[in-house]
Amino acid sequence: MNILKTSFAIGVLCAATAVPVMAQGAGGPNGTFVDSFGTSFSFKLCGDSGTDLCGTLTSLKGKSATPENLAFVGKQVMQAKQTAPGQWKGSLSAGGISADATVTQAGPDTMNIQGCRAVILCQTLSYNRS
Repeated sequence: MNILKTSFAIGVLCAATAVPVMAQGAGGPNGTFVDSFGTSFSFKLCGDSGTDLCGTLTSLKGKSATPENLAFVGKQVMQAKQTAPGQWKGSLSAGGISADATVTQAGPDTMNIQGCRAVILCQTLSYNRS
């Protein structure tokens, strides 16, 4: 069960480095994005400056869709500070497990999330605008 929690946390906490993209307006980060497994996040700019990125888990599919993990659907599990145009760094937390996360908007309709635990345990997932 711990392995599933860790896999879920790493998978959910992902993001990668890519070409920076405009952070506001059409093609910006606000919206719902889904990965190849069917798991989706709703991203929106947030925070006092309006440049942080908040992520809410909107659906969870596949092996990670356990009753324990499904409890986080509909909840904000990520907040990250903007570090460059189209890139945010912060953390993703779910079920007492957290990971460092980097979210990069790789294109107008693509978000990459890289989640790392213990610096060497990293995973990157791509999400496409739905």
